[in-house]
Amino acid sequence: MTTTLNCKNNFLIGIISDTHGYVSAGARNTFKEADLIIHAGDIGNPEVLKTLKSIAPLVAVRGNMDFGPWADHLPITKRIQIGHILIYVIHDVHRLDLEPGIAGIMAVISGHTHRPVAQKKDGVLFLNPGSASHPKFGESASVALLRLQANDLVPRFVNLND
Repeated sequence: MTTTLNCKNNFLIGIISDTHGYVSAGARNTFKEADLIIHAGDIGNPEVLKTLKSIAPLVAVRGNMDFGPWADHLPITKRIQIGHILIYVIHDVHRLDLEPGIAGIMAVISGHTHRPVAQKKDGVLFLNPGSASHPKFGESASVALLRLQANDLVPRFVNLND
């Protein structure tokens, strides 16, 4: 199923992953101007979803650590259509079962690795915000903001340890 949103000239998406049950004040503050929040899995508990929904509309997918009755309704993948831009959300990008460029997808949002990454491959933006609460490998806790301006996608990481 695809979630479709009307696109205005300037659209801001907050991207978060691997919260594992905790949303920091820094993450909440970063997303206060967001038009949409995407959680790319490993949410941890339903309170995280309630917190994020209180800030902005929310789209979330289930991660490998999300289990139990509260997580059963969460999809494994999600397509989001914003204007002419199609975004695909999956927790573990290594489980991607389609060719994003061929499918018309402009961005793939994922989590799982706890490492922030933004790279373009074959014209598709692959964006992982890192972990918002449990960074690894010496990384800082982080989230990302993705600005949509016309058909342009501009990612920016926000270090939550500052």
